[in-house]
Amino acid sequence: IYLNSTKSQQQPLKTLKEVLSGCAIIVRGQPRGGPPPERQINLSNIRAGALARRAAQGQPESKDTPDEPWAFQAREFLRKKLIGKEVCFTVEYKNMHREYGMVYLGKDTTGENIAESLVSEGLATVRREGFRGNNPEQARLCDLEDQSKASKKGLWSEGGGAQTIRNIKYTIENPRNFVDSLHQKPINAIIEHVRDGSVVRALLLPDYYLVTVMLSGVKCPTFKREADGTETPEPFAAEARFFTESRLLQRDVQIILESCPNQIILGTILHPNGNITELLLKEGFARCVDWSMAVYTQGAEKLRAAERSAKERKVRIWKDYVAPTANLDQKDRQFVAKVMQVVNADAMVVKLNSGEYKTIHLSSIRPPRNEGEEKNKDKDKRFRPLYDIPYMFEAREFLRKKLIGKKVRTTESHTNTPCVNQNEYLLSALVSKGLATVIRYRQDDDQRSSHYDELLAAEARAIKNGKGLHSKKEVPIHRVADISGETQKAKQFLPFLQRAGRSEAVVEYVFSGSRLKLYMPKETCLITFLLAGIECPRSSRNTPGGMQVAEPFSDEAMLFTKELVLQREVEVEVESMDKAGNFIGWLHIEGVNLSVALVENALSKVHFTAERSAYYKTLVAAEEGCRQRKEKIWANYEEKPVEEVVHLSEEKERVANYKPVYVTEITDTLHFYAQDVETGSQLESLMETMRAEIAAQPPVEGSYSPRRGDYCIAKFADGEWYRARVEKVESPAKVHVFYIDYGNREVVSSTRLAPIPPAFSTRTLPVQATEYTFAFIQVPQDEDARADVVDCVVRDIQNTQCLLNVEYSGATCPHVTIQFGDTKEDVGLGLVKEGLVMVDVRKEKHLQKMVTEYLNSQESAKSARLNIWRYGDFRADDADEFGYSR
Repeated sequence: IYLNSTKSQQQPLKTLKEVLSGCAIIVRGQPRGGPPPERQINLSNIRAGALARRAAQGQPESKDTPDEPWAFQAREFLRKKLIGKEVCFTVEYKNMHREYGMVYLGKDTTGENIAESLVSEGLATVRREGFRGNNPEQARLCDLEDQSKASKKGLWSEGGGAQTIRNIKYTIENPRNFVDSLHQKPINAIIEHVRDGSVVRALLLPDYYLVTVMLSGVKCPTFKREADGTETPEPFAAEARFFTESRLLQRDVQIILESCPNQIILGTILHPNGNITELLLKEGFARCVDWSMAVYTQGAEKLRAAERSAKERKVRIWKDYVAPTANLDQKDRQFVAKVMQVVNADAMVVKLNSGEYKTIHLSSIRPPRNEGEEKNKDKDKRFRPLYDIPYMFEAREFLRKKLIGKKVRTTESHTNTPCVNQNEYLLSALVSKGLATVIRYRQDDDQRSSHYDELLAAEARAIKNGKGLHSKKEVPIHRVADISGETQKAKQFLPFLQRAGRSEAVVEYVFSGSRLKLYMPKETCLITFLLAGIECPRSSRNTPGGMQVAEPFSDEAMLFTKELVLQREVEVEVESMDKAGNFIGWLHIEGVNLSVALVENALSKVHFTAERSAYYKTLVAAEEGCRQRKEKIWANYEEKPVEEVVHLSEEKERVANYKPVYVTEITDTLHFYAQDVETGSQLESLMETMRAEIAAQPPVEGSYSPRRGDYCIAKFADGEWYRARVEKVESPAKVHVFYIDYGNREVVSSTRLAPIPPAFSTRTLPVQATEYTFAFIQVPQDEDARADVVDCVVRDIQNTQCLLNVEYSGATCPHVTIQFGDTKEDVGLGLVKEGLVMVDVRKEKHLQKMVTEYLNSQESAKSARLNIWRYGDFRADDADEFGYSR
């Protein structure tokens, strides 16, 4: 029915918004203060195939209808030609609220006639019913149709066009697997519908999946559906939808499908003109959302920056935004500190450069915790959350091994975020292992970690991989026996710990300078450990008679021990146990004996029980030096009256008590190992007896599983068995051992190791190789210069009997002078005379005679221009060459 038989005038210029089919389009005007008006125009006099339609939801009788042949190709022809372009049109007539007319590409009717283009390509048919011969436009359409039929184009081609019908897939059977299978690679797509600014309907090519995609990391204002079916837009919802429609609707794009939580597909839409996600944020049409930010693959910091820009400009949804006031001056927000203790997975104690201790809490993460934790704590006074709460111990251990004793750069705001360096954020690693979760903040809360998005991404990985707290497997249980103060249990453990020799441990707590709580990982127990051989100042404590005042320097001793060993991995030698069930022994950390270190720093005295230990001489020498200098606990020490020691005046200058030793090994650092000649026969006898027993009952090859710190026997290159200690286990084929009676080291296979027979343990005969280093000389740090010195010493004294005298103690071993067995010449002094080393000047009064002799020899070498003195005066650049300090 023609309501208006005459052609109307040309309509104002419009922009094509959407192609509904091959013969229907939607045009829109220019936006003025909001989304512009839209009109649907149907092309008159032609008909194109109908596109596929999905069955109506909730209507069982409704069914999916497929494409008609060439329908999608007609739609695509118009989409690619017209979308986003300016068109003009004329309305010829209206029928049932539909407008029919002619559409032209361009600014006026002289442009390309779209209906004619469709017909000429064989993508539409002409409506010949009601044909009027006096209508030139209808006549031209009929001529074009006849030409396309003759050319067999489109609809008129052979075969009927069945190959042009799409197989559209409206649902995905397993969307999560589908998204994962794409490996976050960009796939081509056409945006078919925009629900709101951040949710679109996309046709994935080439397989024709029609999916709903929500933009990762953002959320736009939405349209709320009321009970009566009407939609109420939130503020700026319509503007946000128009912003996305005008840029993406029916455009060719690429989509990165990033995740599929709860059947919702999250993705990022990439267009040649930009990333719509960032544009929405920058223009104030969207806000960042944490829950989906974790999967955004294009750089979450870009989204945060775009949102921040919109907030600063207070545009659209941020028009009422008020920025939070900073509570810290920017220049004071970063500092470098040393990690002294990891309290928990979200807190640690650090030491500032000023010496101040500070507890910092890690921002935006929550450590593992147990429901009803406080309730359980009230019921059980021995509650140990570190071991009882799943994954709390693993979280603490992860941070402890990575951070303890390390310097970290800490950024402080309302919370603190430590990181080891600029590229490795341990918090992300902690969260990605499922050992902590990320705190969720209110939408308007900006007080979060500067690496919050990295944490969210790490948590997403942990959830996806089922790590730690997100695992569906059975949680780990740590059955730790706390035998502190349990005398009966301690008695059961004592023989085992004594036989083990050096055992691995972690210092969990420091009660005082010499009293510690240790965690024994191999034995899975907690013990109280007292340092042997020393008498340390006692801290204040409650006694039956009241509070006992702390002894002088007790706090300094405790602080010294804390800084050296708290939460460090150490080795302990258990010797005995006291009446209260506390173990007594020696603690070593990186070659340092803690008892010796306390005495050297004048924070402890030597106890008479040390006389039977191998460390007695070292302890006495260290104590003597501190006593002479009147340091700390020796500050008020008074020497005996002069008249009582007149007859000892010569001895007071220097004790020369040379003993015969046999030098067995010399290291690259110019330390050497020597055996006491007096016990040499005992060692030989023990070796003969042990080898005879082994020959009679050979150990089963491969039956021994070495552990670090174990004493064992090892087969050397000469095919003989020797006593050894395991220092490191890389693999069964690479076990680092130290031959305790000779001082040399070797990497062997575990098949060359066996348990040490009890009759030949260190309790039967102590370790025979003792470590020493030369007194009064500086060892060059330059490798070549040091190698020359080592070669000279090896040539002179290795595998020979010499005379040795302890001069003073050192951090790791005694410093000694050593003489040739026949000529009694000082080996170290000879090195100085040859110009191979420099003199280490000591300030102790009783050593000044020796120091003077060494300095005179150094001057002689300098005058003769020997080796390092070949330039005459020893200049600063020479010091650099030979590795000496200036």
